[in-house]
Amino acid sequence: MKKLWEKQENALTSAVEAFTVGQDRIWDLHLAPFDVLGSIAHVTMLSEAGLLPESDAQILVQGLREIHAEILAGTFTLEEGVEDVHSQVELLLTRRFGDAGKKIHMARSRNDQVLVDLRLFLRDEILKTVQSTGRLFDLLQEQSERYQDRLMPGYTHLQLAMPSSFGLWFGAYAESLVDDLVTLRGAFDVVDRNPLGSAAGFGSSFPINRSRTTELLGFSGLSYNVVYAQMGRGKSERITAMALANLADTLARLSMDACLFLNQNFDFIGFPAELTTGSSIMPHKKNPDVFELIRSRCNRLKALPNEILMMTTNLPSGYHRDLQILKEHLFPAFNELQSCMDMAVLMLSRIEVKPDLLDDSKYRYLFSVEEVNRRVLAGMTFRDAYREVGQEIEEGRFEARPEQLKHTHEGSMGRLCTGEVRNRMLSVIEGFPGKKVADALQALVQSNPQRQA
Repeated sequence: MKKLWEKQENALTSAVEAFTVGQDRIWDLHLAPFDVLGSIAHVTMLSEAGLLPESDAQILVQGLREIHAEILAGTFTLEEGVEDVHSQVELLLTRRFGDAGKKIHMARSRNDQVLVDLRLFLRDEILKTVQSTGRLFDLLQEQSERYQDRLMPGYTHLQLAMPSSFGLWFGAYAESLVDDLVTLRGAFDVVDRNPLGSAAGFGSSFPINRSRTTELLGFSGLSYNVVYAQMGRGKSERITAMALANLADTLARLSMDACLFLNQNFDFIGFPAELTTGSSIMPHKKNPDVFELIRSRCNRLKALPNEILMMTTNLPSGYHRDLQILKEHLFPAFNELQSCMDMAVLMLSRIEVKPDLLDDSKYRYLFSVEEVNRRVLAGMTFRDAYREVGQEIEEGRFEARPEQLKHTHEGSMGRLCTGEVRNRMLSVIEGFPGKKVADALQALVQSNPQRQA
């Protein structure tokens, strides 16, 4: 089948075609609904600018809405020999509406078409990731409050340090997710800029209205400079990957803790048998396979920003085919991360936290700092109290354990500040304009798009 860019009937060598297309046809199906939405906005703008007859625009928009419905129903496919989703959509419109379908590509290039598709896709996936993160955050906070008073050993250098609590442990990972979403919001802000109208990277001599497509697609603003709009490809993927890697790092670290804590030498937590796996020869085994796989998969996600960075190293300005390969690395990352979050929610919702851990004699030195502080409050200098308690430990005479731990400052085990952390998370989530985006895109497929007041 003739390509959009072919000017003569000279067939592309099959080996070259197979190599250059690669897996793009697979990943293009992820972009299909967004390609149609971008085209609806583009056609609407062309008509309003007087570049496309209103009669043509009406039938094209209706045709695009029908294709969008086919995509959502799962009946849309890329036909054999069709190079990409952009070609398939134009082919369907031309078959159904003749010459009107051939007009859809005026004033744009596949370069800015795939750019806008990518940004719409990334924006959508980021918003889904925010929802998944919110569910995990809510559970961590719930468990933090539930186990606020359940004490556990705290470690530095993997050596006994000071008393901690499961309230602190769960709450620490909840607050970590807040900062992770701050970085994801930064990625969203980069992605949420409209590149459509930059054409091949040098603009168009057609008098198009880029602000109008920005409004129709629910973007917060334009990528103004047309050269930079093209340079933004690769950069926006890398920034998004870095934000995903931050979330992955939080999950990987939590998973490592869970693997340690389930170990019999720690024995801090347990899980129902149906959430763990066994051994083919050791009948006593209850393995934390879920957390091990979360750890491994998230560690792989942490490598993603560097993969993208290396694939885009030393590229001059303008479009290059290298950028095509980024999709097969980045696109699966969203499902991978969300799957890990879903499994973490399942596991942590069924966790069993062991009581009275610190009654074990091996934790008796865990309270040395508490005793130093008690003596300081009684009038001794800190250095003298430290030396005195240290001497008792060296001589095996230290047995002090307070009847009650009194930690009252903000963020301590006695004052978790769960509400303050929740308010901060809500503030971050509210910064994602999910409703505005959804309303804008819904308007494109349901009714004649209207200018916003």
